[in-house]
Amino acid sequence: MATANDRAILQTIFNPSTPFGDIPGLDKEEEEDAQEEGEAFVPELLEQVRDLELQGVSAAESGDVSAALERFSEAIRLLPERASGYNNRAQALRLRGDVAGALQDLDTAIRLSRGCGHAACQSFVQRGLIHRLQAREEDARRDFERAARLGSAFARRQLVLLNPYSALCNQMLCEMLGRLRNPGGTG
Repeated sequence: MATANDRAILQTIFNPSTPFGDIPGLDKEEEEDAQEEGEAFVPELLEQVRDLELQGVSAAESGDVSAALERFSEAIRLLPERASGYNNRAQALRLRGDVAGALQDLDTAIRLSRGCGHAACQSFVQRGLIHRLQAREEDARRDFERAARLGSAFARRQLVLLNPYSALCNQMLCEMLGRLRNPGGTG
């Protein structure tokens, strides 16, 4: 059984654009995306695919990444033009350590979503994180900017961290606060 900490980490991985403590699915943009999806796909098939994706998330939460990948791949097989399946599978691929496969799925999710909506926002954030881990700061910045324009607070925070002037100001502020807390000490 997954601990609360495990669930929080997985929540961050699968829904990186939501702040900690937010409940996914309450966002108006997600409702609009769901309505557009309902119009674009056969409702019964869409329901089946969403169920497979929920099973995949549950499998990942319980630590069974292989089962998660199977569910996400099955969802993609049923609706290959739906971006969400690729975004979700990318997260599972990242958990498995397959960064190249994750990047390929994220590129596909962004292409299928035409860079709009919740799946695109999540994909830009995830791809930005991968670029950042690979020290590709400009690529990360571009993806975080696009995710921020789509409403991701997480992406906006990442852009602040990538800004060298912001980092310098942050460092100076921390040093100043340290001196205020400990005026007679070294820091």
